[in-house]
Amino acid sequence: MTHARSLDSVHLSTPSIVSIGVFDGLHLGHQHLVRHLVAEARASGRSAVVISFHPHPDAVIHGITGRYYLTTPEERAAMLLALGVDTVITLPFDEALRRVRAADFVDQLVHHVSMTSLWVGSDFALGYRREGNVVLLSELGAARGFSVHTVDLLLAQNAAISATGIRQALAEGAVEQAAAWLGRPYAVSGEVVHGLARGRTIGFPTANVDVWDGLVLPANGIYAGWASFDGQRYMSATNVGLRPTFNGSHVTVEAYLLDFDGDLYGRQITVTFEARLRPEQRFSGVDALIAQIRADVEAARALLQARP
Repeated sequence: MTHARSLDSVHLSTPSIVSIGVFDGLHLGHQHLVRHLVAEARASGRSAVVISFHPHPDAVIHGITGRYYLTTPEERAAMLLALGVDTVITLPFDEALRRVRAADFVDQLVHHVSMTSLWVGSDFALGYRREGNVVLLSELGAARGFSVHTVDLLLAQNAAISATGIRQALAEGAVEQAAAWLGRPYAVSGEVVHGLARGRTIGFPTANVDVWDGLVLPANGIYAGWASFDGQRYMSATNVGLRPTFNGSHVTVEAYLLDFDGDLYGRQITVTFEARLRPEQRFSGVDALIAQIRADVEAARALLQARP
């Protein structure tokens, strides 16, 4: 299993089935397509190949900045490989790639990964100005020796599951809805870094997680979840927000690990968001804040213990 960063670095001799897309978040709709692709590849003795992109084409075409991604490129590739994909290729999306014509791009796929079948969603298009829709790709395939197979989009509540919908759910703090579409709780990872030690001074030391600044964060608030590091897992009450009681000026992710006593500085930690306990709020003083944190911790414990 391989994760490559360019087509030029890949030369597959085994015929392959290919799917192309951003696959941000690798939600249930993506998983539906990929699992079928992998099953067909195994049954036919071909390689399963997924072509992805970073930055997101939206970021390049529409100038989107800030927190937009549901997964890092590395996380996305790891999840695709875990689903059984043989080769993941994450191409750098830039103005040059944006202007590649559909016919030229599929020619590269036939040459580098021996593509014999292209599997895409029914609304798929690639190439300059999205000229390469399913109709054109089928015509190109007939001339170049590959077939085009469309997979219906996976629906939930009569709407297609999408990364856009998941981003909106997270923006509203609806982490349980996001989890239903992702097929897993939303999570962020990062190194535990030094903060202002406010939590320690009031008896609730938190892990200040340095999350990549391109990754979506749920709406400001307090969340019940799990914090994992080095194969260990603890229940957590995690604050996403500005810490208004202390006049904070930038959004942080701070996880209080229940029943944990130790030093996490410098460790890589992953925090999941299982449920939103409450929005962030300013308290009249430290005593009121401490009382609310105690209540949050017990609410997180009760919620997490009730779940398998």
